[in-house]
Amino acid sequence: MAPLLRATDISPLARLIRRVDAASDGEAAGDSFATGFPSIDKQLGGGARRGDLIVLGGEAASGKSSLALAMALRMAQAGTQAAFFTHEMSVDRVMERALAIEGRARIDEIRQGSLNEMTRAAVGATAVRLRDRAPIFETFPAGGTDWLGDALRRSLDLQVAFVDPLQALAPGTRNMDEELATAVRDLKTLARDLNVVVVVTTHLGSVATGRADPRPTIDDFGALGAVKQHADIVLGIYREEMFAPSNGVEGATELLIRKNRNGSTGYVDLYFYKQWLRFEDMLDPDR
Repeated sequence: MAPLLRATDISPLARLIRRVDAASDGEAAGDSFATGFPSIDKQLGGGARRGDLIVLGGEAASGKSSLALAMALRMAQAGTQAAFFTHEMSVDRVMERALAIEGRARIDEIRQGSLNEMTRAAVGATAVRLRDRAPIFETFPAGGTDWLGDALRRSLDLQVAFVDPLQALAPGTRNMDEELATAVRDLKTLARDLNVVVVVTTHLGSVATGRADPRPTIDDFGALGAVKQHADIVLGIYREEMFAPSNGVEGATELLIRKNRNGSTGYVDLYFYKQWLRFEDMLDPDR
């Protein structure tokens, strides 16, 4: 009599049990990558998971690109193979931001060479770390996601891809919302089929107009509901000082988890050092 289950039938279950056992022993899950922000990783059950599409949204100047870059930098420093693809900045500008974020320095002082001795040493140490372990930095053309598929296939060991921003993936030949919806679906397909994490930033516009609570909701992500439907994790940045600058809340930031397909929603407290474009975890700030 043939067995009810062949060995090949139970291999996915066996892999899952091994992951559970490893997690119980304190090991990192094999399909997850820590973002480098402990409070975020705790909320996400250990970090970003292979096959996931993560959408990070915020209003203009809320810091979404800086937070995405900070995650990419911390992931790379931890040994994760990460790439940061940008449409809005040159690679040199991204590197300036990276030095500012990690070296706790102002970009204008980096450009002008007017750093004091202590900051110069911190920036120098950052440069050494980035030389050894940095994300891949590349610019990408506007319109469509074919380039991303090509890039992911070229870098077979790539584990996490950051794309900044979603709006640059719209070709501009038809309705913007329809194009963004198509881009979201394409990004999810790439994440799933190539078994990588894709993190994409998106502009939310002036979501607070005429609303008592200006915190971004999942409906603010638009794209004809494609983000709500296809993204695995949806994160929204809320910086109170942008709406109540006189309340003494400078730097206070909530990262709102508006969707988490495999876990709970909620929020994480961050602090934004605007002069350095740097986010820090309020519960674990010393890095």
